[in-house]
Amino acid sequence: MPDLTLKHFILKQQAINLYRQAIRATRSIPDRNTRGETISWIRSEFERNKHIDDVMLIEDKLSAGRRELRLIFPTAYMSSY
Repeated sequence: MPDLTLKHFILKQQAINLYRQAIRATRSIPDRNTRGETISWIRSEFERNKHIDDVMLIEDKLSAGRRELRLIFPTAYMSSY
């Protein structure tokens, strides 16, 4: 594993913040089963990408995640960024 730069640590914090925001956004889903499936999907997407160490790719993934969150939960996204 290559040495991590300050940029990596900043991006890691941004990824954690996006994850938390996505999990919080699921509170608006009334059905418990659907909410659980959505949380599992969010978790699996972050797990699948946790080994990426290319800064540009991480930035692209974060942008895509923010876009998806904005599309899926438009009202929950208004509170940040």
